Amino acid sequence: MHKLVIFDLDGTLINTIADLGTSTNYALQKLGYPTHDIESYKFMVGNGINNLFRRALPEEEKTDENVLRVRHEFIPHYNVHNTDLSRPYPGITELLEALQAKGIQMAVASNKYQQATTKIIDQLFSTIQFTAVLGQREGVNIKPDPQIVYDILAATGLKKEDVLYIGDSGVDMQTGLNAGVETCGVTWGFRLRTELESFHPQHIIDNIEELKQIIDN
Repeated sequence: MHKLVIFDLDGTLINTIADLGTSTNYALQKLGYPTHDIESYKFMVGNGINNLFRRALPEEEKTDENVLRVRHEFIPHYNVHNTDLSRPYPGITELLEALQAKGIQMAVASNKYQQATTKIIDQLFSTIQFTAVLGQREGVNIKPDPQIVYDILAATGLKKEDVLYIGDSGVDMQTGLNAGVETCGVTWGFRLRTELESFHPQHIIDNIEELKQIIDN
């Protein structure tokens, strides 16, 4: 049985796309840029919010200065509204409660900035005791750099062989593989199965029951 399960946040534990898209559209509109259909944001997220904004901006406007302008409008709005529509995927809360009852440690590794990561976890998983909840932090490379996994391992005192890393995107698959830990892709999130398959993780699953079996084994 695994001793530690590390979860990505957006697209893995929680469907956050409506709030992310709404706040990005708010910022774009405030600055006079075109907005996007909410579903299209599934293919813009995953590499931190600065990369989200760069992808959302018109082709001729993708400058560092404009990314920061969008960020300036986005963060105050998202800080207030980041749990308006975001909800755990069906069965996730029950899974976390079951892992907690078994004494399996759990952690979150996200490219979402730390303040929002902490707030969302605290509000939507108030009964779950995560060993570590790490988001994007100043001076630490974002995923797929494996540092976030190493930081979680340091906090738990466990070894790579004890870990199962779970995510919904190619960024997550690459993170787990870069860290040298067992990696599992889930298809209920934001990205396509083909994207997960291209990284050849140890597991790709379609539902919570499959995940329970992998964790127990």
